[in-house]
Amino acid sequence: MTPAPASAATSAREVAGRVADPELPMLTLADLGILRHVEETADGVVVTITPTYSGCPAMDAIRDDLTAALRGAGYARVDVRTVLTPAWTTDWITAAGREKLAAAGISPPGPAPRRAGGPVPLTLGAPRRSVPCPRCGHPGSEEIAAFSATACRALRRCPACREPFEHVKEI
Repeated sequence: MTPAPASAATSAREVAGRVADPELPMLTLADLGILRHVEETADGVVVTITPTYSGCPAMDAIRDDLTAALRGAGYARVDVRTVLTPAWTTDWITAAGREKLAAAGISPPGPAPRRAGGPVPLTLGAPRRSVPCPRCGHPGSEEIAAFSATACRALRRCPACREPFEHVKEI
């Protein structure tokens, strides 16, 4: 029996794409770029996701939220699979996702670091680029703490408006 969504106009991909990220609830899983593939099969729906990093503690919540949303849309069988390769990168955050981060006062990441032919080298110390303030637009800020609410965010402060803000790190 072929599964059917609650509305003929709503596909499993659309339903899964609207699920909010539990750590950055202003973003959907599609905005964040972790929703890799959604396939409707004769037995149900198979969803493939890639965590922002392999130890991401939000993966259980994401899996549960995807399952609940898809079952709520009429899909009886939901299989959520995690793939680690290729590794997620902040480059997968959509333009809409970056706008939503900035609107929420969180500085979106710049381009992820690249190195031809090998892994990205770990560099400690000052940030690789100037991080603008998402509140007033000042072109530079200072890092207050390397880690914020999650390991993938840093805490920064604007020298112009003096407001603290989070910055999603480039990976």
